[in-house]
Amino acid sequence: MSSAAPRATGQDQLWTVDEHLEDILATVRPLEPIELQLLDAQGCVLVEDVTVPVSLPPFDNSSMDGYAVRVADVAGASEEFPAVLDVVGDVAAGQAGLLHVGPGQAARIMTGAPLPPGAETVVPVEWTDGGLGEGPVSGMRARALAPEGAEGHVHVYRPAEARAHVRAKGSDVKSGDRALEAGTVLGPPQIALLAAIGRGTVRVRPRPRVVVMSTGSELVQPGEELGSGQIYDSNSFALTAAARDAGAIAYKVGAVADDAETLRSTIEDQLVRADLMVTTGGVSVGAYDVVKEALSYVGDEDEAGSGIEFRKLAMQPGKPQGFGSIGPDHTPLLALPGNPVSSYVSFELFVRPAIRTLMGLQDVHRPRTTATLTADKALTSPKGRRQFLRATYADGTVTPVGGAGSHLVAALAHADALIVVPEDVVSVEPDAEVEVVLLG
Repeated sequence: MSSAAPRATGQDQLWTVDEHLEDILATVRPLEPIELQLLDAQGCVLVEDVTVPVSLPPFDNSSMDGYAVRVADVAGASEEFPAVLDVVGDVAAGQAGLLHVGPGQAARIMTGAPLPPGAETVVPVEWTDGGLGEGPVSGMRARALAPEGAEGHVHVYRPAEARAHVRAKGSDVKSGDRALEAGTVLGPPQIALLAAIGRGTVRVRPRPRVVVMSTGSELVQPGEELGSGQIYDSNSFALTAAARDAGAIAYKVGAVADDAETLRSTIEDQLVRADLMVTTGGVSVGAYDVVKEALSYVGDEDEAGSGIEFRKLAMQPGKPQGFGSIGPDHTPLLALPGNPVSSYVSFELFVRPAIRTLMGLQDVHRPRTTATLTADKALTSPKGRRQFLRATYADGTVTPVGGAGSHLVAALAHADALIVVPEDVVSVEPDAEVEVVLLG
């Protein structure tokens, strides 16, 4: 990335939250689809409907361990007058070459085993003597332990209706049915269904690769010794975890010192594994805000559209923001402020929707609702700014947690919602109805 003239557009303009988000979502495009093995496709979004090639189950099978019989042979059976049937053998799951059950006959059958020809229903083993002649049993002995149980006679003490305890062919899904729709996120149940219908691969949009890096010479990694004037780097951990929660494959880069050349070099090194880059810190107006210094000159004349634009947004927290694209592939980059609350709120509002857009999802935003404000006093908000306050939400009410300071990370750990105070509102009284963004 060579130097070019900085982009001046928008530097003195006060952007609204909606304008900034719209600009991001108009720029970010869903990733190109690829074919993946089932387990590699977990968390990805289908790009085409999946049709069932074979019915589930593919044959009538037993839902119980018991005996496959004809209905007429057990009609009227009771403990006093049991039906006595000849046992012609075993039918196990996966068994080929089925037995035939004729009049007066029964076959021991295991759960999942195909219903043999001639049989019309299944009698649970608990309704029989298990072939042992000693009254009702509680379970079926293993064939290896009681080989005589697969032959001789069985006493049946209760009647069974036709197709009782039988899973019908196609009762789950039928051949030709649509198993999953395009746009479905593949979780464990969906992976199970795809495997059950024989699909080894699926066409999906891959999970975006997101690189997260924090900046600041004062940052130390957790587990290391703090020096004078140093703090632990929490932002890169928070945002990497948030990116993974949003569905991305996220990589955390160790904190980068306040040096523009070092930051540029680190970004160039990371571009090879990034579909989206996120930086935190260094976007304000301080003398050591190196993200602006480093990225304002990123991009060259041969890379039309490259470059990062730094903006002031009419929001609190999170006024300073940066957005644009970098590198030969025009990789999107979002530069977030460094205060922990500011960076996390900015992630939820701007980065999460970008990740969900890359995934190809239609609904990219956190759910929103209205709730009754529970507070000891009125909430104040700066005029002309859309304020986002950390809060807890339960049963239609929302309660602020922590103060308004954008450095108060402890309160953030207890929040599961954000209260939204519009730009034209400077005070919100207790019991008022407010808009809430649900984070959990």
